[in-house]
Amino acid sequence: MYLKLLLSFSYIGAFTFGGGYSMLPMFQRVLVDKNKWLTEEEMTDLFSIGQCLPGIIAANTAVFVGYKNKGITGGAIAAFGVALPSLIVIMLIAAFLSNFADLPVVQSAFAGLRICVCVLILNAVFKLRKHSVVDLPAALIFSVVFILSVYMFLPVAAIVAIAGVCGVLIIFLRKKTGPKGEDPPDNSEVDSNPSDDNNTSDVNNGSDNNNTSDGGNAS
Repeated sequence: MYLKLLLSFSYIGAFTFGGGYSMLPMFQRVLVDKNKWLTEEEMTDLFSIGQCLPGIIAANTAVFVGYKNKGITGGAIAAFGVALPSLIVIMLIAAFLSNFADLPVVQSAFAGLRICVCVLILNAVFKLRKHSVVDLPAALIFSVVFILSVYMFLPVAAIVAIAGVCGVLIIFLRKKTGPKGEDPPDNSEVDSNPSDDNNTSDVNNGSDNNNTSDGGNAS
């Protein structure tokens, strides 16, 4: 299991470009679809929490998944695995990039990578939307967060906190305005049955008494 954690997160670190939300499609493919270490809901919550915590999302996610499966040792191995490819590549680039960073072909390659990252992020957003924006209140929170992030330039942690408060308020309002319980059963029909039985028994008793008296008179 430790080796699997190391190899899986090394694979994520080696074949993910851009960091942050650009890693979301790879996380979904490796952690959710392939290894079933996270559900889509857990991954969405983890990315939200990761924005409010120090450090990069990739390391936070690695620590969470590793700790969930193999405790502290698993978290450390997963974090080391996701950082190892970047460490090696950065060391190589630092040694040689200054020699060819200004070449047009290199700059064009990086421009193409940025476009690819945008498409991958958009694809991941559409997949997560199916399990996140499921009703009108969720759509309202989505709209508010979009406006705050695009036009207000608030810190990410503040936006996540606002969305969390809105979610709590919605749940509270649903409980206050929701159904308070089923109405008690109507006992009118139940009460009427004994009276009907009593009336029937009275009629039967009266008829029995009449038959007895008729028999006595005839005799």
